Amino acid sequence: MLSYPTVRASLIFVAVAIVGLLFADIAITASNPWRDLGNFFLGVVTPNFFSSEGLLTALLRTVAFAFVGVALGSFFGFLLALVYRLLPVRIFCAFIRAIHELFWALIFLQFFGFHPLTGVLAIAIPYAGIFAKVYSEILEEADPEPRRLLPPGTGMIAAFLYARIPDVWDQMRTYTAYRLECGLRSSAILGFVGLPTLGFYLESSFSQGLYSDAGAMLILFYVLIATIPLWVRPKLLPLYILAAPFFLGEGLPIVWGNVERFFTEDIIPAPLRSGEGMAGMVPWLSDLMVSEALPGIWNTVLLTQIALVATGILALLAFPLISNHFGGPVRRTSGHVFLVIARSTPEYILAYILLQLWGPSMLPAVVALSLHNGGIIGHLIGRQTNTLRLRPDAPTGFNRYTWELAPRVYRSFLAFLFYRWEIIMRETAILGILGIYTLGFYVDSAIQNIRFDRAMVLILITALLNIGVDALGRYIRRKLALQTMPTC
Repeated sequence: MLSYPTVRASLIFVAVAIVGLLFADIAITASNPWRDLGNFFLGVVTPNFFSSEGLLTALLRTVAFAFVGVALGSFFGFLLALVYRLLPVRIFCAFIRAIHELFWALIFLQFFGFHPLTGVLAIAIPYAGIFAKVYSEILEEADPEPRRLLPPGTGMIAAFLYARIPDVWDQMRTYTAYRLECGLRSSAILGFVGLPTLGFYLESSFSQGLYSDAGAMLILFYVLIATIPLWVRPKLLPLYILAAPFFLGEGLPIVWGNVERFFTEDIIPAPLRSGEGMAGMVPWLSDLMVSEALPGIWNTVLLTQIALVATGILALLAFPLISNHFGGPVRRTSGHVFLVIARSTPEYILAYILLQLWGPSMLPAVVALSLHNGGIIGHLIGRQTNTLRLRPDAPTGFNRYTWELAPRVYRSFLAFLFYRWEIIMRETAILGILGIYTLGFYVDSAIQNIRFDRAMVLILITALLNIGVDALGRYIRRKLALQTMPTC
């Protein structure tokens, strides 16, 4: 078994995660976590849907931010996809998508304030980079035959619109619809930085111990995600996109002087602002690296590797829940419900809830990351097993899992897992805003202390770290000959 490269690679990652557990802060520090957990589940089963007059408004604004942000992201992502073959464009797209939506929101809050533009750009900018990459890959895989059948003299634009777009339209539409679901999750967590989406009211309810109110918000969010196929219809999309900007709210007026000051003063390193010049940059950068960047990088990488392996274990345990080769319809329905909840709950919201119940440590982050990402991968692998045909004498029960299905889907499982590696690291960094000592913790602290120059350097380090992990993941997938596939 060790002769298989996929098995050796898996064992290496497991070994790294086990060593990482020796250095990780994995603990439950709350005085009575089980009581708090019980109160939370009681709130979920006894939701109070009439708790707040602003709840419906928050839900509408969550949808509005998602529609406007995803629409802008897909439009500019498509334009970037047309020139994605150019190295500067690829570098630009890799950079903007490597910065999490919440980091973008924290940046724009400093000069736009609590204005709808902050939330829209926070979603649209990283999504444009993601759309550009995925759309370009879809366009590259288009069948070249229809273009060769066009009459001689057909213009480039006409050939593109009539020969390439129809061939890839279904793939692009499917991925855009899936990205809308991701946009709803991104929109919801923007409330944690003060924008009027669902996360704002969820955080307020938890801080006051109103678990029934929080339960109602979570249920409404699950229903919103689960019913996307029912209310997001192609014929209604133009109406939604045109109406969405009117539900964003007005917010505070933008002070353009703050925008100018941010770019000309606030983000300029302190030694340059004070006149010390380049001579003062070395001690300034050294202090930043030693006191904040290196500890943040260490904890971010540590938590990422533990969460990655935990995600893989959970996905392997979860895919039989919806596989037609195990159990009956009742068990599969229950499995679908569990995986829908797991993959629909944003990691940030889940980590926030667990931090309130268990206290500050890496444990809530590991559980949140592995549940969300494991739910996504488990769902995808479970659906893949439903397409497999077993021989008549195939074993049953546990032997069917270990000897028949798991080996046949293991390469696809690893492809999904390594694809989500960079996504897990992005989420790990941003969870620092909740108090976990990853890079996001130091970014948030620098912003709170009005040290935007340090915050921007730390965000740049976060982006470079994510780009590096993404490149490493692609390298491993190529070495193991794993098929890549885009997921949210």
